[in-house]
Amino acid sequence: MDMTNLTGSIVALVTPFAEDGSIDFAALERLVDFHLESGTDGILVLGTTGESSTMTDDEDLEVARCVVERVAGRVPVIGGAGSNATFESERKAAGLVRIGVDGLLLITPYYNKSNEEGIYRHFTAVLDKVDVPCVLYNIPGRTGCSISEKNLARLAEHPNAWAIKEASGSIEYATMAARYLSDDFRMFSGNDDIVVPLMSLGASGVISVWADVAPATVHEMCARFLAGDVAGARQLQLDNLELVHALFCEVNPIPVKCALAEMGLIGENYRLPLWKISDAGRERLLAAMRGAGLLG
Repeated sequence: MDMTNLTGSIVALVTPFAEDGSIDFAALERLVDFHLESGTDGILVLGTTGESSTMTDDEDLEVARCVVERVAGRVPVIGGAGSNATFESERKAAGLVRIGVDGLLLITPYYNKSNEEGIYRHFTAVLDKVDVPCVLYNIPGRTGCSISEKNLARLAEHPNAWAIKEASGSIEYATMAARYLSDDFRMFSGNDDIVVPLMSLGASGVISVWADVAPATVHEMCARFLAGDVAGARQLQLDNLELVHALFCEVNPIPVKCALAEMGLIGENYRLPLWKISDAGRERLLAAMRGAGLLG
């Protein structure tokens, strides 16, 4: 599916697990249906929220294949192909493209981090070998390094670099990144609490954890902004800040999987080193969910 004109709410989908730790494919299909029925504009699998760092290569492909087949071309599917080892990212990308994802998410190298030229070559090694749109993922809080302005300017010119997911939380960085946006290179907010501010700088929407539990609301917020109803979009952003902050009261995706379990969509199961939410975190999350009308 052509995703070059994709805008709006792209959900960073969780990976549901059964109690024995295996992937719960029935729940995964249920989540996909929930998003298709709720107006989600695109689906990202195997990102941070999908706990891909705890999954095997075979599991990654099985999850992506399940989602691609269930979506059946109705919205774009983006697959996470991130790794701190460039050859691993290349291999993951090739496998995901073979099973039919519409785009890829590529992350800066974590732990080893690299120098400026190494980071540039890390991305271009994958960009040169695929023929689908790719999202560059800037999240220094997870990786320990950022995409510099120099590298962003260079990478934005690559024909397969389609967008940046900006998740530093820095308006200053987003303002800098906005200088390189064009019809061929977009920006999506990677932080649910500042979607509207980044859209005011030219972002095309959000790659969202919040959308896991409130897909219709996040879609509507983005759609309102893109239709020119900035005040309406801003109000939805402000009205839901308590829920958004509660979804990040502990490390992602612990709270959002708890929330989805409370909604009856998945089991509350994680893979170590992640564990269930604390009692205080659960209490805060449930209160925010009730306030947002997600629980009775």
